[in-house]
Amino acid sequence: MDGATDGRPGGSARVLVLVRADCRTCDRMEGVVREICGRVGEEHEVLDVDGPGADPEWRAEYGDRIPVTLVDGTEVGSWRLEPDELVRALAALAGGGAR
Repeated sequence: MDGATDGRPGGSARVLVLVRADCRTCDRMEGVVREICGRVGEEHEVLDVDGPGADPEWRAEYGDRIPVTLVDGTEVGSWRLEPDELVRALAALAGGGAR
């Protein structure tokens, strides 16, 4: 997947998609995130919560709700992501506001 990390959250991207391997719903959500982030020039990272080196706290907190999209640590979508929600969250960051 584009934007994949080495399993350590908190890299340079403000948008993080938590996924599991072989999850079609995860692939769809990451595709929405990739499209929106590409359109607005924002990077994103993808983290497999079951992957080696992934923080077990991420798996414990979000495991039953994967896939999850976070913007600066704030959840904007779980199982399904409305593109407008991500656009609003990114616009709030660009404007200096917090969600």
